[in-house]
Amino acid sequence: MSESNKFENVAIVGAGLAGLTLALALHQQSIPVTVYESRPAPLNIGGAVMLSPNALQILDALDLYHIVKTKGYNFETLDYRDLAGNLLESYEFGSKDKYGYKGLRIFRHVLIDELVAALAQRGVTVRYGTKFSHVVADSPRGVTVAFTDGSTASASVLVGADGIHSAVRKHLYPDLQTKFIGMAGITAAVPTTQLKLPPGYHIPVTIISPKGAFVIAPQQVDGSEVLIGKQQRVVLNDVQPGWDREFVADKESGVKFLQQDNELFPEIVHNAASHIDTDTVNKWPFFVVPKLERWASESRGVIIVGDAAHAIPPSASQGINQAFEDVYMLALLLGQADRIRSIKDALSFWQSYRQERVDKVLELNKQIDLRRMPADDAVVGDKSGFQRKEFELGWLYKPEFKKDVQDWISRQ
Repeated sequence: MSESNKFENVAIVGAGLAGLTLALALHQQSIPVTVYESRPAPLNIGGAVMLSPNALQILDALDLYHIVKTKGYNFETLDYRDLAGNLLESYEFGSKDKYGYKGLRIFRHVLIDELVAALAQRGVTVRYGTKFSHVVADSPRGVTVAFTDGSTASASVLVGADGIHSAVRKHLYPDLQTKFIGMAGITAAVPTTQLKLPPGYHIPVTIISPKGAFVIAPQQVDGSEVLIGKQQRVVLNDVQPGWDREFVADKESGVKFLQQDNELFPEIVHNAASHIDTDTVNKWPFFVVPKLERWASESRGVIIVGDAAHAIPPSASQGINQAFEDVYMLALLLGQADRIRSIKDALSFWQSYRQERVDKVLELNKQIDLRRMPADDAVVGDKSGFQRKEFELGWLYKPEFKKDVQDWISRQ
């Protein structure tokens, strides 16, 4: 192994799901790692995430799946129904028989807590209250990072896992701005009993109407609570800094949106929206990052992953699943450094492999938006010319990460 291929330690900025999972994957590859998080404690933000088999096989490889599968709601399909209740199609979110795993809906904070516990058990350091400021030095020999408290740290590689508004990304793209795509997800949580579901009615379900779709998805281990949600087109005539924080904080308008036009929907939707606790309302403006030419600095000392590299709107619930793919593939490659001729080539392979899958997920998002948004929506409505296709998900749910890495190494 050449001197430049040695990874004596890796610094990760961001103790969200991507950063913590990367730390666990690097530790599995015997690479020392430290995670730096600006918040004073583990993240405890609301909401749940949907994990599909491509992410669950990664958690399984990291010896976490057997724990987390008991802490969320396991399911296989999401039905699409019309207003009369007729089944239009079923979207597979997992299948034990076909893909090895059922889908899993789990609260974000529960998953974070399990990752934090796993890292603590393995002796991996997570430093809270340490906010990234800037990169002091970035060379093939290593990276020096500065924090806002005046301290610094050095590592072989710095990985930015700090989300869509990434501070680490500014080292690669100082002038890049994220883009709001004019759409937001509006959700809330209500007791499942409030729906008064007819006997045998399967959830999760997306109910289609000319005014858009209404989504109902069970959560809690026993399915005793459901997320309800719709996608909202948001038109901004005058974008002011901080508008998104004001938008997210306005919970009352979220309740009103979830309740409007529901006379079109069946009784279970009326019931679902009849009483909504504003404390359970979440509003998610959909931002994207333009396709980036590179996810690593010229020296290959600074790398970005997950939403920092390729923010994916949550239509297909693949954002965190794709971030898991990023970090697991990256750890597999770094763990094989002694067999790699060029880290530059390895990172180029990693990015092209991952970008191809991200592009296919973005296509899948369009297909789902086509079903969820109103028929006359200016972007994804039926008059947009975008052709609706049947779902084929084997490519997404049955990747062979280890084999693909080994095949690439053998072709060098």
